[in-house]
Amino acid sequence: MLIDDVIIKVEAGNGGKGAVAFNKNMMSLGPVGGHGGKGGSVYFEGVSDLNALGQFRHKKNIKAEDGGNGRGQFRDGSDGGDVILKVPVGTIIQKIETGETEEVLKIGERIFIAKGGRGGKGNFHFRSATNTTPKQFQEGLPGERLTARLELKLIADAGFIGLPNAGKSSLLNELTMAKSKVANYPFTTLEPNLGVYYELILADIPGLIEGASVGKGLGIKFLRHIERVKILLHLISAESENPVKDYKIIKNELKAYNKELLKKTEYVFLSKSDMIPEKEIKKKIVALKKINKNVFPVSVYDWNSLEKVKEILNKIKSEK
Repeated sequence: MLIDDVIIKVEAGNGGKGAVAFNKNMMSLGPVGGHGGKGGSVYFEGVSDLNALGQFRHKKNIKAEDGGNGRGQFRDGSDGGDVILKVPVGTIIQKIETGETEEVLKIGERIFIAKGGRGGKGNFHFRSATNTTPKQFQEGLPGERLTARLELKLIADAGFIGLPNAGKSSLLNELTMAKSKVANYPFTTLEPNLGVYYELILADIPGLIEGASVGKGLGIKFLRHIERVKILLHLISAESENPVKDYKIIKNELKAYNKELLKKTEYVFLSKSDMIPEKEIKKKIVALKKINKNVFPVSVYDWNSLEKVKEILNKIKSEK
């Protein structure tokens, strides 16, 4: 199961406390307490693995290592180790307490989230002409603590959208090396799938239904992934009795969720075109072209129709 929205608690390491110690060697008396080490900090780093947020399904509390305490003979405590949390590219990190947000947009990009506490000073730091045997020291400062919401929004060049069982996964598999689950029943795709067509990243967004924008079916869980997709590839099954109605259902859900989605470039594919007579295909294409001029029949068993899809993808690639 894809985890794409999770809340975790993050705690940087505390600084170690300074030491109170004195040199016991003759002729070398004096304070020798070392400083405490710095606490470890917490970072997020972008990776290509869509399932990276799954690590937080059960592990909700993350803590970096505390700094070591100072010791005698001027030995400072060791610094605590940093924690680097791997998250998928496209993850939005929101600090709940402040509302601040940051986004991980590239593989390897590292975002600082919580600073480790500074180590306390040992008694050597407090020596003076009037205080030759100081017993003062500092406790280490606490590391930053915060609650973070991690929300994944896919970043893709083109996204397949449509009602359940419209043939999105089959087309993605045919165009790329993706191995999305395919079956003749609704909701075979329960999480987004990605494929790569040359330089283009294609996303198969799970099927939406009427009322998805208010939580029906798979709800808004996957509508948000469409926000980051640049081009919409809208699939409508040729077996549908009313493809225009199917088209409008999806468009209304996009509008209800975020009107900005309607501004995206969209291509409409009448999928499974091998399943009905050509005369019916032409009739449905004419009806759809009254509301969107970019309408094309497609079947994974029809080489010529697949070549048309590839031609469109090549155009999108050339305009990147």
